[in-house]
Amino acid sequence: MSLKVFDLQCESGHVFEGWFASTEAYETQRDGGLLSCPFCESKQVSKMLSAPRLNMGKGREPAASSSQAASEAQSGEGAPTPTPAQMQAQVLQFMRHMLRNTDNVGDRFAQEARRMHEGEIEQRAIRGTATREERAELLEEGIAVVPVPDFLDDDRLQ
Repeated sequence: MSLKVFDLQCESGHVFEGWFASTEAYETQRDGGLLSCPFCESKQVSKMLSAPRLNMGKGREPAASSSQAASEAQSGEGAPTPTPAQMQAQVLQFMRHMLRNTDNVGDRFAQEARRMHEGEIEQRAIRGTATREERAELLEEGIAVVPVPDFLDDDRLQ
């Protein structure tokens, strides 16, 4: 399945990406009040003009390792600067790799993150779900959290 990537903007001017199965899916979600700004939670979201993007699917060759890329950069060899579409594909590939190497703690995310921050349990890479209030509290406590779209989580695809 290929996804449409739209640049979206809320009434406060925050710009972010939205990933949809089709233009109709975007319009249905917008009209149903299902879209909200990830920064301020505004539901007044509109689609901006955006350039086409390439979503990397299965069967593509993985990007060169970072050590190989660094070696090529030092020697002046290697591929030319990647296009924005190639960079986006690399970011998606990295995010999927990152998710595969984390422990899914589900709705215990806020509690587990806090316990690690306070030294009660060993540090490890985790992912899970948290309410807007829990995310805000974690940030206030100095605990960094990064939202990740559900469709990148391989657990949901199995």
